[in-house]
Amino acid sequence: MPFSPLPAERHRAIAATFTKTVVGVSDWDAPSPVDDWAARDVVRHLVEWLPALLRSGAGVELPSVPSVDDDPVAAWQEHARAVQALLDDPTTEGRRLDNPNIGTVPLGQAIDRFYTADVFMHTWDLARATGQPDRLDADFARRLLEGMESYDEALRASGQYGPRIPVPEDADVTDRLMGFIGRDPQWTPPTDD
Repeated sequence: MPFSPLPAERHRAIAATFTKTVVGVSDWDAPSPVDDWAARDVVRHLVEWLPALLRSGAGVELPSVPSVDDDPVAAWQEHARAVQALLDDPTTEGRRLDNPNIGTVPLGQAIDRFYTADVFMHTWDLARATGQPDRLDADFARRLLEGMESYDEALRASGQYGPRIPVPEDADVTDRLMGFIGRDPQWTPPTDD
């Protein structure tokens, strides 16, 4: 079923999938497909970067959450609830985010475009790191990939994405999206041989 085009509803669905993955983690120190990150660092990234963006660009202060080091599940769940409350708040519709890199964007649209999409893609990282199902919603993955491909050069220059990893022409859309953002779709956690 396609995700809603409404930022609040799309976040609700994508955050729920990430929450299910978070709850399924049994080893928070497991290596992830992101160089030098363990599973807990995937959660840390999502919990830490958005509050700073919202504070500086929209004057929004999200509530503090438990330490990712102490309780990554609670940190994620409280953070996701706070973001959802912000998106569900009717006053959010009239607010804007100002950022030198992205300009002035309606707040809900900025969260949707940059943060919710990030949660969606990092679901693969956490799932792959922890041996959980890692296929992403094909429709949304396809739309993200199509939208990002036209900004390939700018995305690489931002430093937020690694070099594109080639994938077979018949690869599924999850693997194509992961390869595009610089993840090796064939990555598996190292074994202790």
